[in-house]
Amino acid sequence: MAPLAGVRVLDLSRLLPGPFASLVLADLGAEVDKIEDTDAGDYLRHMPPQVAGTSALFLALNRNKRSACLDLKKPDGREALLRLVEKYDVVLEQFRPKVMDRLGLSHAALLERNPRLIVCALTGYGQTGPLAMRAGHDIDYLGRAGILGFQGPAGAPPVPPGFQLADVSGGLWSVIGILAALAERVRTDKGKIVDVSMTEASMPFGILSLASMLAGETHNRGAEPLTGGIAAYGVYATKDGGHVALGALEPKFWLTFAAGVGLPADMTGIVPGDHQPDLKKKVAEIFASRSRGEWIAFSKDHDCCLEPVLEPTELETDEQLAAREMFFEIDSPWGRLKQLKLPTMPKNATRPPPKQGEHTEEILREAGYDDAAIAALKSSGAAR
Repeated sequence: MAPLAGVRVLDLSRLLPGPFASLVLADLGAEVDKIEDTDAGDYLRHMPPQVAGTSALFLALNRNKRSACLDLKKPDGREALLRLVEKYDVVLEQFRPKVMDRLGLSHAALLERNPRLIVCALTGYGQTGPLAMRAGHDIDYLGRAGILGFQGPAGAPPVPPGFQLADVSGGLWSVIGILAALAERVRTDKGKIVDVSMTEASMPFGILSLASMLAGETHNRGAEPLTGGIAAYGVYATKDGGHVALGALEPKFWLTFAAGVGLPADMTGIVPGDHQPDLKKKVAEIFASRSRGEWIAFSKDHDCCLEPVLEPTELETDEQLAAREMFFEIDSPWGRLKQLKLPTMPKNATRPPPKQGEHTEEILREAGYDDAAIAALKSSGAAR
């Protein structure tokens, strides 16, 4: 049996952060039901690039879920949602604060219907504070969190990371908060509200620099040991246009690397100082003298924390990732879909992503609606 078998999640979120959280829960065995609006549904369905008319990212984020369409702006749609929450353990929502209140579906109203319900509210800035109602995206949250200020080379503007750090970390902290609340409910038999801010969720990724700053140290972007300040830790170009990542922080790894390439066997590579710019230039010249393939061979003979920087197109054929079965395929209405395995995903049956509203009738019946009531909801436009 999957770890979260029996846990029922009602997912009102869309796009990336919330659906990533519910994907983790679904892969762990929770029954996740997406509630989409009766018009466009989850906006992510329509974003490029697409596979057979549906967003590739939507198809990657929504396996193992069901979909029902309700219009929460209609009284019948709101009442249907309230009846649904009576039979669920978790509601995951990603609206800005007060949106649920205006719909008549406040967190308090949900908990009144089901006192054991866990409501996870995932937002950019949290449910309180002067910025609670402000719109934002990943880059805004990283800027506010100070994480963006840590990124980039010395003497240059901050550089956005090449991935959605705040969105994904917000999803992960939502999962952690939900699991903690489920464990707490075993003791208390009561639900609760889990308030997750994507701004705050991204801050732990800067814990190394933040800890130094809180201790009174001055932050120097691009010049600290793990952000480009020492030769032993960085990304270097190779002769054939590839790149390698050197992480020889400990003395034994730096000495192994230095001996292997003919550098002096001392600690200069891992000790910050004025000598670093010249040493980094010398190390860069050394890496540029061989191809990436030659450095891969070098790293097999010299245990010095040296790895190739793989291009995304190389991931499926990488020997380590293949051995760990990080990519797999499933049958779906869109054909065979390639999927990314999540680290905690057990080896169990995997269902394809749902079509919009594919399970509306099934989910409503589970909430106690009969055929006539479902037909009435559909005729009023409250369901689809």
